[in-house]
Amino acid sequence: MNEDIESILNPTLATIRDNKAKWNLPEFRRKGYRDLHRINRYGLLFRSDAVLTLRSNINNNIGEISSVHKMTKNKSFCSLIVGKGQDILFEKYADDFSKFQPQTIMSITKLFVNLCIGEMIENNLIDLNKKISFYLPKIGSGYADASVQDVLNMNVINAYTEDYTDPYSSSFHHEAVGGWRLPENLDQNENQEEFLNKIKAKDGIGLENKSDLAFYKSANTDVLGLIIEKISGIKLRDWILSITEAAGFEDALYMATDREGMPWLSGGGCLITRDFLRMGLLFSRKGKGVMGRSVGSKKFINDTLSSQGPKYFEFSKDKFVYYANQTMKNGDWIGHSGYGGQFLMINLKTNIVASFFSVLETESATNEEYKADMIRMLDEIVTGNF
Repeated sequence: MNEDIESILNPTLATIRDNKAKWNLPEFRRKGYRDLHRINRYGLLFRSDAVLTLRSNINNNIGEISSVHKMTKNKSFCSLIVGKGQDILFEKYADDFSKFQPQTIMSITKLFVNLCIGEMIENNLIDLNKKISFYLPKIGSGYADASVQDVLNMNVINAYTEDYTDPYSSSFHHEAVGGWRLPENLDQNENQEEFLNKIKAKDGIGLENKSDLAFYKSANTDVLGLIIEKISGIKLRDWILSITEAAGFEDALYMATDREGMPWLSGGGCLITRDFLRMGLLFSRKGKGVMGRSVGSKKFINDTLSSQGPKYFEFSKDKFVYYANQTMKNGDWIGHSGYGGQFLMINLKTNIVASFFSVLETESATNEEYKADMIRMLDEIVTGNF
C-alpha cells in the first residue's frame, strides 16, 4: 500500500513576501548574502592551483579620508579592501564580517564577460557588429535584431525589465533559472537558454535605444554567455576556471548555475574579500595572470575605457557612470556595481583597485543616495590622492 510522503517547499528558496525568497528579505538579507553560495540550488566551485601573493603595505591615509569614514561606519558596511600590484594598501571589516567570509558579488560577475569577449575578438571568433541572431538563430524577438555591441553596452530595449523597486520585474522571475528561488510550478525548471529564447520585443517598439541612457538588463549578460559558449566551442565552466587560475584566487570562486550546470554570468559569483581584490587586480594587469597565464584582451580593456557607452548613473552633478562592454566606467576607471550595495573599481592609470562589500536592508535592496556615496568614495580612493 502506497502512502504519501510529506514534504514542504524549501523555506529559504520559496517566495515568502514581496515576491522575494526568504534570503532576500530585508531582515534576512545580510546573512543571506553570505550564505548564497550554499543557498542556491545549483552551482560550481572553482579553486586555483597557484595563489596570487598579497603583501600588507598599509597606507593609513586611506582610512583618514572622510568618505571612507562615512561608508565604513554605515550599518550596511561589510568590508573595504584597497590594493595595487600585490600590495594591500587598506583593509577593514565590519565586526560581524571576516576576511575568510564569502559573499555574493552579484552583478560584478558580469565583468568576466569582458574577459571572455575580449579574448574571442583577439582570436577572430566574434564580430561585435553582427546581430545576435547571427550567432543564436533560435533567440527570440527581444534580441534577434540587436547587435552584439549594443547587448554588451546595455543599449537594447525589449520586454525584459530590471527594476528592483518592482518585485515582479523580469529579473526576479529570472532568479528561478539560476536557482535563487523556486519556480512557480516545481515541475517546470527552465534552463538559461529556454528562458532567454522566450524574451520578446516590446509591442510596436524596436530594439534600438534612441536615448543616451543605458537600459540595464541582466538577461543581456546571459545572452552573451550563450554566444561565448556556442561560438568559442569552450564550455563556460572552462572559461571561468581559466579566469580563476589566472587571478590566483586563494579561496573558492562559488558560481551559481542553471539546472544544466551553465554558469550564471549575470550575477552568480561569490568570493571572499581578498579574492574580490584579486579579481580587480587581474583587470589592473589587463588579463595578465599568475604562472604566466593570460585571459581576456589588453586592447579590448583599453578600448572599453575609451568607449563612451550610454549613461548608467549620475553619481555627482554632471558626472556619470557609463556602461560599455559589460563594465561601468568613468574617467580612468572601469568596474561594476552589485545589487544590494557592492562595487569593484579598477583605475587603469594608477592601477589602484578598491573592492567594497555591503548589504542594504531596504525593501528593494537599493538606495540611490547610498550608491552615489559609495561610488564617490571609491572614485576618490582609486585616483591615489591620499
